[in-house]
Amino acid sequence: MAAVLLSFPSLQGCRIFTQKLSWTKRSVRLASGVARIEKVLIANRGEIACRVMRTARRMGVRSVAVYSDADKDSMHVAMADEAFHIGPAASQQSYLSMEKVLDVAKKSGSHAVHPGYGFLSENTEFAEACKEAGIIFIGPPSSAIRDMGIKSTSKHIMSAAGVPIIGGYHGEDQSDDRLQAEAAQIGFPVMIKAVRGGGGKGMRIARTEKDFLEQLESARREARKSFNDDVMLVEKFVEDPRHVEVQVFGDMHGNAVYLFERDCSVQRRHQKIIEEAPGPGISAEVRRRLGEAAVRAAKAVDYVGAGTVEFIMDAQHNFYFMEMNTRLQVEHPVSEMITGTDLVEWQLRVAAGERLPLLQEDIVLSGHSFEARIYAEDPNNDFLPGAGPLLHLSTPAADETIRIETGVREGDEVSAHYDPMIAKLVVWGEDRAAALKKLRYGLRQYNIVGLNTNINFLLSLSSHPEFEAGNVTTSFIPQHHTQLFPPHTPPSAVCVCQSALALLLKERTDTHRYTQSSNDPFSPFGSSSGFRLNLELSRSLSLQLGDKKVDVQVTYNKDNSYTMQIGGEMYHVTGEVETEGGASFLRCSVNGVKSRPKVVILNNTVHLFSMEGSAEVLVPVPKHLAAVSGSGPQGGAVAPMTGTIEKVFVKAGDKVEAGDPLMVMIAMKMEHTIRAPKSGVIKRVFFSEGSQASRHAALVELEEEEEEEAAAAQ
Repeated sequence: MAAVLLSFPSLQGCRIFTQKLSWTKRSVRLASGVARIEKVLIANRGEIACRVMRTARRMGVRSVAVYSDADKDSMHVAMADEAFHIGPAASQQSYLSMEKVLDVAKKSGSHAVHPGYGFLSENTEFAEACKEAGIIFIGPPSSAIRDMGIKSTSKHIMSAAGVPIIGGYHGEDQSDDRLQAEAAQIGFPVMIKAVRGGGGKGMRIARTEKDFLEQLESARREARKSFNDDVMLVEKFVEDPRHVEVQVFGDMHGNAVYLFERDCSVQRRHQKIIEEAPGPGISAEVRRRLGEAAVRAAKAVDYVGAGTVEFIMDAQHNFYFMEMNTRLQVEHPVSEMITGTDLVEWQLRVAAGERLPLLQEDIVLSGHSFEARIYAEDPNNDFLPGAGPLLHLSTPAADETIRIETGVREGDEVSAHYDPMIAKLVVWGEDRAAALKKLRYGLRQYNIVGLNTNINFLLSLSSHPEFEAGNVTTSFIPQHHTQLFPPHTPPSAVCVCQSALALLLKERTDTHRYTQSSNDPFSPFGSSSGFRLNLELSRSLSLQLGDKKVDVQVTYNKDNSYTMQIGGEMYHVTGEVETEGGASFLRCSVNGVKSRPKVVILNNTVHLFSMEGSAEVLVPVPKHLAAVSGSGPQGGAVAPMTGTIEKVFVKAGDKVEAGDPLMVMIAMKMEHTIRAPKSGVIKRVFFSEGSQASRHAALVELEEEEEEEAAAAQ
């Protein structure tokens, strides 16, 4: 899948592009104070590994990949010049193994290691180990990672540097009583954060004193799992804030610049899903103050390389330091799009000892950019992450204003072992309205079959009037939940007609192919096929729309058109299937209205994709072929996905109320609390702590209390 790395939509961008071409013509060379980077190991996987490799290839730098058992056939392995196996699927034994990664760096003769984001990217010990091994770590000094990675330390440094901070408790006394007392003094609601946190991990909001200890313990468990450190801080939670961050960059010569701000307010589970640059409604003066505060933060820790300073912003545009991410961010492409830069190239050059390619006065903001993160998840089930094969994948065409950053192809599997992000769709427009229009257009062309995704939710979100107006906060999704999650509407009668037509045309093609290959005497146009010319024949089709069955009476007309009766309505339908770019399109007419939806028929389901939206119509499986459902014991709890049982709160005989926590499960790098679906008595607990549970496995069997009492009385 092609991806455009750079976009230069303005004259300023063209000027920078011309300047960049002159740099690219120079080989990465040995000079005074400049190291040689001719081979780089990417200590990561998926989308970010592929993104780094594309820039490395353009610069003439060879790339080395590492991969786990789960990734042996992955896109980043195929793209690399060399690839080395480093262990099992579990990240602790592969991508998080410093020893294995460094061993590959040495064996491959890599001059540098690019950590990407996540995994080892903000690991102080790894940065130091690279330095000791004589390998360039493409990131900041280990001291900056250490100071900014511990939230309590970073707050003190920022305060001393004149960067605004928000009040809270960052002390050493970690007892429950002390933390709860500090929270009460700060005033609820409060944010509980792991001091080594990041990516939304180890963060909980306690809205009242009553739920503080439960949220504290949950945050500690997740922090231990993610960072092997459960030290927490407590700070005032700003209601309905904006999450605004600034891209900064420093070099080894004392220079530091900012590349403007990104607004990342729209989040679920404290994780971003749509980012944009610049921030909507932020004045030039506030933008300058944000940038200068971020540069002060970077200089306070002698920062080198790409970093992001994150701020909380209130309704009056007052901003407060939240944390600094000492790595390249997932959302860095939107900053590249509005500045005409390639930040991975900057990383490679600065890591080699070169000065920053541009000074502050040379960096010009042009246009507006959005990034939408496309995830394998179910927004209608609390954004529960998913895993599985990408049976069909088609995307908008990449060009100078559309980037597709991905690490998967059609046929690949989204693994349960790693983050469920499928891709990032990045667009640029001359202003926010133009960029938003392009984002929605691109989302409608991003079609996936085989997994639940958040694409329809992203379309709903980006079409919301308040989002269009730029009125975004971190509470956007819960505030507008009703509009963002409208009741499911079944496919229209037109979609039913299109689906029936697609099935009929496929049947005709399959029959024709079969009879031609087997010399069957029953021609595809014979009386037994139902497609004989100059003869009107009828048949019935049964289709399934959610839990509703729809019968379609089809009449074959002499002119190869169809008359379809649905209920009491009649529809005249014509059409043919066309293939373009590997995808199938249904060029059809229903009662004279023409359309050309993309059509995919897989696993007894017709999938239709158009600019108006998507629809799924099922072909019911006969009862004698239908599989018996295995949804677990009636009234019990089942595993929403494959994962590890982290904690069990109940045992046989315990009485529980609806909503009480039963277990904590770790899956897709996240903690999920399994709660009682109703009140009753625990009859059996099927899994112990540390055991692995498969998706839909019965976890707990629950009996209603009155049922048990009646049974005892008998």
